[in-house]
Amino acid sequence: MGVKEKLFAEYDYDIVDEFIVHYSVMVYQMENLIIYLAKEEQYKSNIEELFRIAHNIKSASSFLKIEPIVKLSTLLEEVLEEARELEGPANDDFIDWLLEVKDQLEIYSKDLENDAEEFSDLDPKIIKIPTELEKK
Repeated sequence: MGVKEKLFAEYDYDIVDEFIVHYSVMVYQMENLIIYLAKEEQYKSNIEELFRIAHNIKSASSFLKIEPIVKLSTLLEEVLEEARELEGPANDDFIDWLLEVKDQLEIYSKDLENDAEEFSDLDPKIIKIPTELEKK
């Protein structure tokens, strides 16, 4: 039984299906928001939207007890919380890190859609969070 089938066995089909659809849409929206963090005039609004997405993913995956997504979205939310205090624009290292996180969330989405036996391993590059987030 794969990861999606396990969720269907534990939760109502409609709840799981709705999560998978919304999760996939939110992850898809992240790329442009991340890329445009390099523009000072879009930094604040994009950071706020990315934070909202991370929070929503964390909340929904927590409800369904999808631990890999909970852990990654919690880390993302914490980093974005710090980034909310900055003026921007974001530097390349921060943008690259956020894109790595987005890619990992996409991998988890594919794991769900394809009913993988288990979730893919976390990309080790994600563990190295940039210490500087803004361009200097």
